[in-house]
Amino acid sequence: MILFSHPTGNANVRHAAQALEEAGLLAEFWTCVSWNPDSLFNGVLPKNLRSQLGRRALPEILRKRARYVPWREAGRMLASMCGISGWTKHESGIFSIDAVYRSLDRSVARRVSGGEGITAVYAYEDGASQTFAAAKALGLKCLYDLPIGYWRAAHPIYAEEMEREPQWASTLTGTLDSPEKLARKDEELRLADAVFVASSFTKKTIESAPENICKPVHVISYGSPFTPPPAIERGGNKLKILFVGGLGQRKGLAYLLKAVALLGERVELTLVGNKTTNHCAPLNEALQRHRWIPSLPHGEVLREMNRHDVFVFPSLFEGFGLVILEAMSQGLPVITTENTAGPDLITEGESGFIVPIRSAEAIAEKLDLLARDSSLLSAMKTAARETAVRHTWGQYRARLAQAVLAEMQENAESR
Repeated sequence: MILFSHPTGNANVRHAAQALEEAGLLAEFWTCVSWNPDSLFNGVLPKNLRSQLGRRALPEILRKRARYVPWREAGRMLASMCGISGWTKHESGIFSIDAVYRSLDRSVARRVSGGEGITAVYAYEDGASQTFAAAKALGLKCLYDLPIGYWRAAHPIYAEEMEREPQWASTLTGTLDSPEKLARKDEELRLADAVFVASSFTKKTIESAPENICKPVHVISYGSPFTPPPAIERGGNKLKILFVGGLGQRKGLAYLLKAVALLGERVELTLVGNKTTNHCAPLNEALQRHRWIPSLPHGEVLREMNRHDVFVFPSLFEGFGLVILEAMSQGLPVITTENTAGPDLITEGESGFIVPIRSAEAIAEKLDLLARDSSLLSAMKTAARETAVRHTWGQYRARLAQAVLAEMQENAESR
């Protein structure tokens, strides 16, 4: 039986936990905060709070397994709502996301040390080091989920980017991690018995790890939402471009903005996402010039996707990029880079395009092609939807459960 932990329980985490429950493997699901949308209190909460808590709703199948360590995460949510940035400051803030991860990790490690009813642990990057150490002391299997590429592969890209686009350097928050935090990442990977990733790109980044901490890696793609869009008709003369994600240079945003500028009045750009910093002048200027929506509930994001023609996600360094598959589910061809799950999902020229990182010209070329050829755009919309249909969350859960079962069987045979 597996103890599973993650502090925020996002979509891919919930499906991973559900996969273990459906396979009869889940003993406990440790998290920080969840919300029951059927609660009597739900109807009286302010809309924005209700929306935020709704993202923490666990499927009923998981609620009986849930164990909570709420205080740090509740404090982080409250501090964010009140704009108290000092409390959530990177690593050092009492309610920083790093503090939340470490707090849950400590609590889970104490539970694991009890040693009752647990044969393995499944934990995520930044929240696994103490859990894995406690599990190893008892001879338990350590299963590690790495949702984004390994940090040693990311840092050279970030360093080069800071030289190429210095005005965007403040948005590269991945460069802020302390040596201690990076050491914990290495320790987590060293202690893991198996690693689970969502893309071939993430697997490739692990090659940059020191040889003695490389482990078997299972590549299991995430799923797309089952929300069939209505028939899509392109309206107006301009190509409608959409980006969804954190508004920073890890996502390659400067290159998208340059590409849109090259096409001028022939296109319209919508940006959906929160700023990673308030101190990036070119980003602040772009948000005045283009349509910007800071945040939307997930269902509204899908509807916004349905209103556009093409999704552009020019990320420099990613783990998967779930928005890619979500956009395809809504009939959007996707332009993305090789440093995402794009190469695993997209058939070049049919359901989207793979472009090099840092190439505004390549992005502009593909956008220009779609703007000029409406029949090609229509065909690619259909192909994108068909691709998404072939990548369901049910398939993800089945493949993950099968891989975990194989690892557990190997562990049993080695004893």
